[in-house]
Amino acid sequence: MARVSTYLNFPRSTEAAFEFYRSVFGTEFTMPIARFKDIPAAPGQPPLAEADKELVMHVELPILGGHVLMGTDAPESMGFKLKPGNNMYINLEPDTRAETDRLFTALSTGGVVEMPLQEMFWGGYFASLVDCFGVHWMLNCVSKT
Repeated sequence: MARVSTYLNFPRSTEAAFEFYRSVFGTEFTMPIARFKDIPAAPGQPPLAEADKELVMHVELPILGGHVLMGTDAPESMGFKLKPGNNMYINLEPDTRAETDRLFTALSTGGVVEMPLQEMFWGGYFASLVDCFGVHWMLNCVSKT
């Protein structure tokens, strides 16, 4: 089923932020927290710094009305440069790849593609972009059709 969530980026404080949100909303994470150490090594990539291995790669917390907060750590050591505006994404999870392609094409028109649509190690068909109004979007389709 398609859903929309809000994706938050933090400079090494995701776990603390999400523990706070968990206490505020009284809900539980939908899955165990994924860590950067859990990412398979990619050919040609430098090894992960020891200080970054326990950082949060992904966390999900349902809040109100079916809305889900998601988050990740975005350390400068991994090339991230957080500033107001790029610390939050609207995350779309369409039901089909065709709808994912359509939304990506429409939202990226006149904008900036950060990561083109591609297969990811977690099984998703993923992209990120900034639209022509400066709004940050992620698309993640888990369907293979």
